[in-house]
Amino acid sequence: MGLRIHFVVDPQGWCCMGLIIFVWLYNTIFIPKVILFPHYEEGNISVVAVLCYYFCSLFCIASLFRASVADPGKLPENPKISITEREYWELCNKCNMMRPKRSHHCSRCGHCVRRMDHHCPWINNCVGEDNHWLFLQLCFYTQILSSYTLILDFCHYYYFLPLKKENWDVFVYRHELALLRMSAFMGLIILGGISRLFYTQLMGIFTDTTSIEKMSNCCEDISRPRKPWQQTFSEVFGTHWKILWFIPFRQRQPLRVPYHFANHV
Repeated sequence: MGLRIHFVVDPQGWCCMGLIIFVWLYNTIFIPKVILFPHYEEGNISVVAVLCYYFCSLFCIASLFRASVADPGKLPENPKISITEREYWELCNKCNMMRPKRSHHCSRCGHCVRRMDHHCPWINNCVGEDNHWLFLQLCFYTQILSSYTLILDFCHYYYFLPLKKENWDVFVYRHELALLRMSAFMGLIILGGISRLFYTQLMGIFTDTTSIEKMSNCCEDISRPRKPWQQTFSEVFGTHWKILWFIPFRQRQPLRVPYHFANHV
């Protein structure tokens, strides 16, 4: 299945996503210029450390953009329902359209989404069946990049040898302390928030339960795992190859799941 483009017109979402892009740009520009490149030139760190930072940054922004523009699983206006699957569909009381069970109507986007987890303003999109894997990658690489940035900020002042700067008149060197303090502050805020979100997402996949299903709490055994964790993760990422779970530059191929495994809402 190709990655269909999905664009949500929401000024609040644009502001939230713009803030995330600003933080990413800030650290991607200033951290290499203030820490990585100078310490690499003086032999304090290797080229591997520089490349790893840029790889983490690239994977983070790639998963962000793909999660924000990917179709989360929007249902077509006139879906074709086979006779054998009609019992697994229901009528939405908000848009009066037929939808598979475990789907949910997003009031912000104005349509139903297959296996919707939640609407995330930080990516200005719903998190549903077709882009959930990208959202998980975004959370994962954001944690890695934030942690890496905090480690570099710490090592720059308490571990690495002092730099032999010659261009003290350059803006980034004259205001180095303020720039790195701001970087550390943003890193701590983002790492704390995204770690909690990533944990709840992992627990939802382990139990095969969406965030909406947890809030509705309409099933007695909703918190009980129904399938092995490898199966639930493979269904989210669209592949049994675990190495591909970490690659945002690919197309997801949905795995067919027997309906008797589903938690109906």
